[in-house]
Amino acid sequence: MPAWDISPSGVESVTSLVGLAMDDMAKDIKAYGTDVESAATSAGTISGGDCGKVPTGPVGIALALFVDRTMGDVLSLGARAGKSVNGAIEATNHYLRGDQEKAAIAQRNAAKAVDVEALLEAARKKGGKG
Repeated sequence: MPAWDISPSGVESVTSLVGLAMDDMAKDIKAYGTDVESAATSAGTISGGDCGKVPTGPVGIALALFVDRTMGDVLSLGARAGKSVNGAIEATNHYLRGDQEKAAIAQRNAAKAVDVEALLEAARKKGGKG
């Protein structure tokens, strides 16, 4: 097993900074969603709106497709950061208790890929689409 030399205060400092960056990222992602929706509805369409609700035009459709196809990437950014921060904290806590084996397990678990499909399913349920 490799030797460990963890500075708990250093881990706390870095995870705190990452937490602040995650908060900023969450605000940016929310603004992104609002801005894309606004752009899609403002883009207009070729046909007129004389017969009720104005249909979505080609730009709005393209934006909706773009968001749909990139949603997994966007959601995984926050999930990946959160998993890394939580893993670092968990590994450090095990290290401080003298359990390097559990620290190594926490570190390996934090490095595993995020389940993007589960994130998408949860986001769609939260958004009322499923």
